[in-house]
Amino acid sequence: MSHPNPQALAAATAIATQLADPDTVYGMGGVGRRRPQSLAGGAAGIALLHIERARTGHGDPATAHAWLTVAARDALSAGGNASLYFGTPALAFVTHAAAARPGQYARALADLDTSVIALTRRRLDTAHARIEHGERPALAEFDLIRGLAGLGAHHLRRHPEHEITRAVLAYLVRLTEPPLGRTDGLPGWWTDVSPNGAPSPDFPGGHSNQGMSHGICGPLTVLALGLQRGITVNGQMEAIGRICTWLDTWAQDRPGGRWWPGYITLDQALQGHIEQSNQRASWCYGTPGVARAQQLAGLATSDTTRQHGAEAAMLACLRDPAQLDRLTDPGLCHGTSGMLQTACRMAADAPTPDLAGELPNLTARLLTQLSTAPDDPELLDGRTGIALALHTAATGAVPLTSWDAFLLMA
Repeated sequence: MSHPNPQALAAATAIATQLADPDTVYGMGGVGRRRPQSLAGGAAGIALLHIERARTGHGDPATAHAWLTVAARDALSAGGNASLYFGTPALAFVTHAAAARPGQYARALADLDTSVIALTRRRLDTAHARIEHGERPALAEFDLIRGLAGLGAHHLRRHPEHEITRAVLAYLVRLTEPPLGRTDGLPGWWTDVSPNGAPSPDFPGGHSNQGMSHGICGPLTVLALGLQRGITVNGQMEAIGRICTWLDTWAQDRPGGRWWPGYITLDQALQGHIEQSNQRASWCYGTPGVARAQQLAGLATSDTTRQHGAEAAMLACLRDPAQLDRLTDPGLCHGTSGMLQTACRMAADAPTPDLAGELPNLTARLLTQLSTAPDDPELLDGRTGIALALHTAATGAVPLTSWDAFLLMA
């Protein structure tokens, strides 16, 4: 992927050292103490940093275990708020990453599997009932952070051959089909709410969410990863095609390269047009996340035109000073770390060295932002995520634990 970067490794190590002791970290104002089972903002996410470092020989397994213990110390949620990012699915994801040898954490994983599979079945039943009634979905039904795309990402990684994995894929196929009883031409994932998940007068008629975090690129990536790994259901290729056709319809070209709007409103859908905007190149809604989803779709379907187009969009993004300068946040979700991790993954799968050639400059940019990084230790927006992205760039290899599967990078 790239050559090892000692400066990036030193920076990642420094952050990991600061985040080694749970009592010390939580003494910094109690950040995350009330939600230890949160992957995005609690001990579960910090455990992931120490697990990756321990598994790659850069950290102490005892530190990883200490954080995993803190993450699992409270009664775990398997209710309405549970998702890949919180509760039993989050702990299952992290514990799976921590299992460095056969049988390690076997009992805990078996209990977590039972809970997460049951939770997923309940969510699937609710989603299919909603489809049968011809209703629009909520974002939380299908998205990565709260919904079935996130649960599908976990199942693909934990037990790809299990029937629950194919059940999620079958639901995602159905999500892309024309809604029952509706003739408005809007896609099956169109939602009646705003991007924050609530009704809003600013979004009369709802919207189509395009992003990786809350939009249709999450389901696209899960479908593509399943196909890549030989885990298939009826209609999977067609579903990938429907999503990609929609993204092609709304692709925008500018001097800085191709980009995709984060959402499409009803007025825009009816007019078939959007105004050009200067969208931030973030993982969650911007070019990096959408480009990675389409690169994986191209790889899964042997569509080299789509794959290379996605790589070209990402390369243009990395070479555009205007887009780079808008990334003032160093975090994973909205900032430079997310772009760096995405670029590392895309470079590893690209047939040319062009993307890899941009990694040193992007890593250097992130290193310069460390002085303004937030004190928050969390994974998604704080220092844990920054350290993990730097660790990937520093080692010059894809993550051993595939920790970035929670971002649907792999």
